[in-house]
Amino acid sequence: MIDHENNNRGLTDTHEALELAQKAELDLVVVSEGKDAPVAKILNYGKFQYQKKKRQKQSARPTLKEVRLRPNVGVADYNLRINQAIEWLSKGNSVKFVIRLRGREHQNRSHAGELLDRIATNLSPVGKVLSLDKRSLIVQVIPA
Repeated sequence: MIDHENNNRGLTDTHEALELAQKAELDLVVVSEGKDAPVAKILNYGKFQYQKKKRQKQSARPTLKEVRLRPNVGVADYNLRINQAIEWLSKGNSVKFVIRLRGREHQNRSHAGELLDRIATNLSPVGKVLSLDKRSLIVQVIPA
C-alpha cells in the first residue's frame, strides 16, 4: 500500500488501509493487480480519473505540424524541411506545407505549384497526400 504522501507502507490489511483512507478523507484505489498482492494507493479518486482521461486524450490526438516555404527556397533548406517532415510522419504526426507568395512572386504561381508536386512526391514513401490545393498553395500529408 502507498499512502497519500507517497510513502510505501508495505503489505497492509485491507481494513486498516480503509481506516487510513477515511482519516485522510481520501479514497483507497487499487492501482495495479499484482500476482502476489495488489498495489493500492490512498488518493482522490476523482482527480485520479481526470488525470487518466487527460493522458489518454493527449496520447490519442495526432498533431499537425506546419511548414511554411517560399517558392524560391534553397536546396539545403528544402532538404532540411523534407527530412523534418519525414521524421514527424514517422512519429505519427501529420504535416502541412504552405507556400507563401509575396509581391512579384504571384506572377510565377506555376513555380509554386511545381514545388508542391515535388513535396508530395518526396514524401510519398512515408506519407499519404490528404489534400493538394494548388489554388491556396497548401499540401497536407498524413502518415501512411
